[in-house]
Amino acid sequence: MTLSEIKEKINTSLSSEEGIQMLTEYIEQNPKDDEALTLRGMKYWGLGQRANAINDYLKAIEINPESKAKLALKATNEILDYYNKDLYNP
Repeated sequence: MTLSEIKEKINTSLSSEEGIQMLTEYIEQNPKDDEALTLRGMKYWGLGQRANAINDYLKAIEINPESKAKLALKATNEILDYYNKDLYNP
């Protein structure tokens, strides 16, 4: 199955867990596909599995420094670094 077919299934009928499983099988056969790693990272992020998402983003960036994972990792870090001082100083 190609990555395009997996994307189509993810967008139409698969749950996040099923999508992750299909992407994992695809990545096992195509370990240098940074786009698949980025997509799986996004699915992990959606399930709240932050560490798995970050690991996939980092692997994708290692393979391709100009990968979309670079933006995803930047957004992830901004979310995790967010600090609202008003919430802590009533």
